[in-house]
Amino acid sequence: MTLTVVDLFSGAGGASSGFNAHPDFTVIGAADKQIGKPSQISGTECNKTYLKNIGISPRDIDLGLVTPEDLGAHLGIQPGEIDILISCSPCTGFSRTNTQNHLRDDPRNSLAQKTAAFINYFKPRFFFVENARELLRGNFSYHGENLIRYTRDIGYTVSSNVHLLTQFGLPQIRERALIVGTTLEASCNDLDLSLYWGENMPSESSLTVRNAIVQFPRLSQGETCKLDKCHSVPSMRNRTLQRLRRIPANGGSWRDLLRSQDGFSYLIPSMVKTLESNKLGSYPDIYGRMWWDKPAPTIKRECSSPGNGRYCHPEQDRMCSVRELGYLQGFPKDYIFEADSLSNMYCHIGDSVPPMISYQYAEVFSRIAHKRFGTLEELMMPKTFASQLKINKSSDFHSEQFLSPNEMIVA
Repeated sequence: MTLTVVDLFSGAGGASSGFNAHPDFTVIGAADKQIGKPSQISGTECNKTYLKNIGISPRDIDLGLVTPEDLGAHLGIQPGEIDILISCSPCTGFSRTNTQNHLRDDPRNSLAQKTAAFINYFKPRFFFVENARELLRGNFSYHGENLIRYTRDIGYTVSSNVHLLTQFGLPQIRERALIVGTTLEASCNDLDLSLYWGENMPSESSLTVRNAIVQFPRLSQGETCKLDKCHSVPSMRNRTLQRLRRIPANGGSWRDLLRSQDGFSYLIPSMVKTLESNKLGSYPDIYGRMWWDKPAPTIKRECSSPGNGRYCHPEQDRMCSVRELGYLQGFPKDYIFEADSLSNMYCHIGDSVPPMISYQYAEVFSRIAHKRFGTLEELMMPKTFASQLKINKSSDFHSEQFLSPNEMIVA
């Protein structure tokens, strides 16, 4: 039995890609307004990337304004025709990296609660929600709490938690809130992805930037690989390039400029101001290089510039490429990021649900829907970093056959 999927706030297709790659699912509809931030007037062009990879052109709809009934008419889908509803609304208003989010409730946060209205109307057998951890643990976590309470009231079994996604094999420090629910016969434990991993865990030695990106051809700044147009990096102004060349390989950052002979002259005013205040916070990561033998830092939508975080290559004097960051974000090696600008391609990556994580939920939903068991290996999405992941398995855990979810309840 093939299960149907509709993706709201579909972006570049990260969540859809995981379900679409699983043989038990077919994506039948998607919607996204293509505006990542209010200031981004021209849009992100993410629907181009979605169409290129998923084969469906998302409807360009503002989901904050449309009613569930109107959305159904736009998509040509009636209540009861959807098996899985994905609704991963923008996380910008929740993210703790924006200090204003600790003080005011961003209007976009209400989109998380509107998801409940879409669920109530379409009545899918499963729903999948991913967002910043603050949806469940922040000052305005009532948005997530209301979503959970409402869906439970209308008959869904709901599992919610905050997970560090390295726990599921993503080679990146990414902490996310995950809320999933079903109307089928299942417990909260059946929906908890961590229980399908049991006592197994990804090997720390394999969850590294080196294992993910050392395979890709060398590039210079401003260069595009002839064999892969997504293995491409932006050019840098000469002074920015000279600054980067003075930053040590393998985890260096702008603070290391203070140790070089002429490094102080390459500090920008904000760096000087930070030194004077002696309040570094997360600021040391700007103009930072990734470490070879650690997971990548959180990949955000602003990952196209060295001034926005630790997104420079561990040793080559350039940004990490679109392909490299995509792979670190759990996309397949052959995923095509389609946009008129490189900066939009980078946005597509940072805004996305990691496909290798949504694939694992697709496998969980399939097991529940088809009442079957499965192996740990079946959680691994082909062509992604998951295919080269090494697993540490408990000595008293049966690796050949996974236990039934009901047998993995934790006290």
